[in-house]
Amino acid sequence: MIQLDQPILLSIVVVPLVAAILLPAIGKRASPKTLAAISSMLLAYPLGVISVLLFAPGLGAGIVDPVYFSTTRIGSFSMLLDGLSGPIAFSIALVTTLVSVYSLPYMRHRFEEMEKENSREPSWGTYYMLLVMFAAAMLGTALSTNLIEFYIFLELTLIPSFLLIAFYGYGARGKIALMYLIWTHVGALLFLIGSITFGFYAGTFDILNMQTLIFNTNMWTLLPSSILIFSAIAIMIGLFIKMAVFGVHIWLPYAHSESPTPVSALLSPNLIGIGGYALVRVLFIMFPTVLSDASVYLMILALVTMIYGGLMSLAQDDFKRMLAYSSISQMGYLLLGVASMNTLGISGAMLQYVTHAIGKAVLFSVAGVLIVKFNGLRSISKMGGLATKLPLTASLALLGFMQITGIPPSLGLWSEVLIVFGAVGRAQTLGSLAFVLLVIGLLVAIGLSTAYAFITMKRIFFGSSSSEETRGEGLEVKKFILLPIVVIAVIGILLFFFPGIFIGPLIKFVSSFQG
Repeated sequence: MIQLDQPILLSIVVVPLVAAILLPAIGKRASPKTLAAISSMLLAYPLGVISVLLFAPGLGAGIVDPVYFSTTRIGSFSMLLDGLSGPIAFSIALVTTLVSVYSLPYMRHRFEEMEKENSREPSWGTYYMLLVMFAAAMLGTALSTNLIEFYIFLELTLIPSFLLIAFYGYGARGKIALMYLIWTHVGALLFLIGSITFGFYAGTFDILNMQTLIFNTNMWTLLPSSILIFSAIAIMIGLFIKMAVFGVHIWLPYAHSESPTPVSALLSPNLIGIGGYALVRVLFIMFPTVLSDASVYLMILALVTMIYGGLMSLAQDDFKRMLAYSSISQMGYLLLGVASMNTLGISGAMLQYVTHAIGKAVLFSVAGVLIVKFNGLRSISKMGGLATKLPLTASLALLGFMQITGIPPSLGLWSEVLIVFGAVGRAQTLGSLAFVLLVIGLLVAIGLSTAYAFITMKRIFFGSSSSEETRGEGLEVKKFILLPIVVIAVIGILLFFFPGIFIGPLIKFVSSFQG
């Protein structure tokens, strides 16, 4: 592991986080275009640093900052970019930077809508401040090396995202934002309770020992079995709420469908996927025996989540709500990979984070394009035949659906293959009945994912127009709103051809913990 002399990784979190506070003041004198440019540059800084470090020698072993905070009882706070956190941090930085650009044309439309509704919400400066803070806090969670540090950044993601929904969302946005706040705060509190219980008995909250630069994989042996199980279950349930797996998913369809669309593209999956990442960073490393003992039950929960999310996606008429339920299904895939408890499955799960980040950023952005172009239209049944009128938008939607269903040339193919191989490998150790049941469950889940994706694609972009809202000529979308979506989609295609950028370091990292 390489330890840096300067806190480079800390800077990519702190610089945007602190600079964002100035944006409302700047917004009083600057135009929205200037604010968008400043915000995008603030978020491009982390993207640039992470992209450079991804190609640096030794990423698989890890690149770590010097300690920036330390106490005897809590441990040390630092930031780590390694084979595990690299794909997560890259996805967050990429999507948030381009969503910041996309926000300019989209939020122009949203502010106009709110003005017609006589709703006086905070200005452009406040919007971009909250967006940048949200992005920086997510990066902080991905790079944290301490349980308390992770919790702090996890809570920091909640505050700006809650306000973004409450100020700029749709429908009963105040109630929906409050539901989102309560559910996800409970998840964070459960994580904290489990972490404090663990840290009290283990004597440290460090995931990575900053003196030896070795992960604390054996700390669980210091805990009584009852305390170990309690800590692990509290952390696990807290992360499940964040992921919105089946049973604790109630909040997600409301929050993700009624958020302003750029925020929807960040909530799903950048924020919810962090729960899956933490299952590996915290439970797989620090509670391996508990996670291994629970793996069969987690695989069942994952399959139920995949199938439930797929069925609910098929039943939706609201495009954004369909994408929200799809995110629940996709989190099932991620959980299945983690539950396999082997190198291929866990590597596939983390690659699924990247796949979902790219695919859902494209799809939610396409939904936003349709909302802007057709004055708030979200009903799939009122669309149809749009491919001939909006060919580039249709092409982007197709690429987004290809990502989340694993059709080449998309990174989703590799994540799905790894997850399936990992899950099948685990099922084979459980006997022939488990293997057959898993295969049946996978066939149903994958079939549903393919069905809701391409049935939706057909209903929106092919066939004949079914309403006055989408009829007529001259419907071509301005290229500026499409440009950031094109960039995200192209990167998704490139990663199909160069998946080793992430897969190699992931496999090296996970296999180092496989006895």
